[in-house]
Amino acid sequence: MTDGTPDRAATYDPGEFWDEMFLPDRRVRESCRALHERMRTIGMEELRRRQGLAERALLELGITFLVYKEEKGVERIFPFDVIPRVVPAADWSRVEAGLRQRVHALSIFLTDIYGEQKILKDGVVPAEIVLGAKNYRSEWRGFTPPKGVWTHVVGTDLVRDKDGAVYVLEDNLRTPSGVSYVLENRQIMKHTLPEAFAKSRVRPVDDYPQKLLETLRHIAPDRAGGDATVVVLTPGLHNSAYFEHSFLAQQMGVQLVEGRDLAVMDGDVCMRTTRGYERVDVVYRRVDDDFLDPDAFRADSMLGVRGLVAAYRAGKVALANAIGVGVADDKVVYAFVPEIVRYYLGEDAILPNVPTFVCVRPQERKYVLENLDKLVVKAANESGGYGMLVGPHATAAEREEFARLIEADPRNYVAQPTLALSRVPTLTAAGVEGRHVDLRPYVLHGKDIWVMPGGLTRVALRPGSLVVNSSQGGGSKDTWVLRD
Repeated sequence: MTDGTPDRAATYDPGEFWDEMFLPDRRVRESCRALHERMRTIGMEELRRRQGLAERALLELGITFLVYKEEKGVERIFPFDVIPRVVPAADWSRVEAGLRQRVHALSIFLTDIYGEQKILKDGVVPAEIVLGAKNYRSEWRGFTPPKGVWTHVVGTDLVRDKDGAVYVLEDNLRTPSGVSYVLENRQIMKHTLPEAFAKSRVRPVDDYPQKLLETLRHIAPDRAGGDATVVVLTPGLHNSAYFEHSFLAQQMGVQLVEGRDLAVMDGDVCMRTTRGYERVDVVYRRVDDDFLDPDAFRADSMLGVRGLVAAYRAGKVALANAIGVGVADDKVVYAFVPEIVRYYLGEDAILPNVPTFVCVRPQERKYVLENLDKLVVKAANESGGYGMLVGPHATAAEREEFARLIEADPRNYVAQPTLALSRVPTLTAAGVEGRHVDLRPYVLHGKDIWVMPGGLTRVALRPGSLVVNSSQGGGSKDTWVLRD
């Protein structure tokens, strides 16, 4: 493009990475031709104008998140890039099958480790890894959640390496966030690049709230019949994902509540309304286990509901996700998921893990400590880009500090090779340049397992950065999964 938008004649350089729009010789991938042609037609100036319109729309919608610094929260507009990521139908079919398989296996795993613990007795996963996990709730052993489902909402982070292969980077089974950005990004893109959107035959994502509501109602106590009362429990206005909590409640047509809006009366969870108290059947909770109920967990919690856990144990109310699922978020447990899939399903994992070194194993720890300059080190239960060392980009002092942390608590750390994450053309101040991305698809597990066609593409907006988290300067793109 002579106007500065990338094509094979432009200066755009895919580099040594897998570029999701261009082949190494800069020819446009078949799946991206409609999008690329529209970008070429409108030109760079118009593309920038539309980027500005998209940003203003997001600002007016109040799409923000909180970044916590020291004791204060700083509210920011969630950065958005106008050039979408395109996923061919064939690629998505494999991803969808892999996610269904993974969520199915993890659900069986949770049932087992809170039940018979066969996988531990058979030595497939070391018992000390699971039973010693920070988020394993031993007091819940023997409990069966409503309809036997533990993992109602899952966000699985995927990456593509330079060979084009898709890997699972981590699992998020507690309170995965970001789906509101997916839905709002899509609405913005329908107005920003409508011609390319129509020609590309993009699969819809706007039925997610209805699918979520169906999932939540599926786990309601039988006495609710077909008219279960569902609420979204938020920690409150100052939580980093409060926009999402309010957005999803509004989209599902249910009440957004805080702990102070609920009370347990005669064993039932009830919601305060202008007409008095109304019984609640399902709580989609965006509050961590520790803060759910001061009687059961942290006595100083001001966010939860006194007596909620007892009502849950008695079958008077359903919670999504179930208490105790955080053990499957543990990054050390993650290292064993391929074995978990094989053990329960008798199949190889469709989507492989990133190769992972478990620091609690002496030989693997020795290798990690000797190669910190080449590896990414992660704490077992941190998120948002915190508790992580990107070895090749770290200082000697930072590597020394992580070596000390690993030696002091090896169970708390894993390490992985530094992947050459795929890139997507991104609009920057200098023009259109490649930026690294990952993808978080959302999976709902109720009566069946349903995978949203797409998800949150997070983009590292800083040149060369591999950290895509919004709290670390990342942004997002719309994800276009094409119809077959």
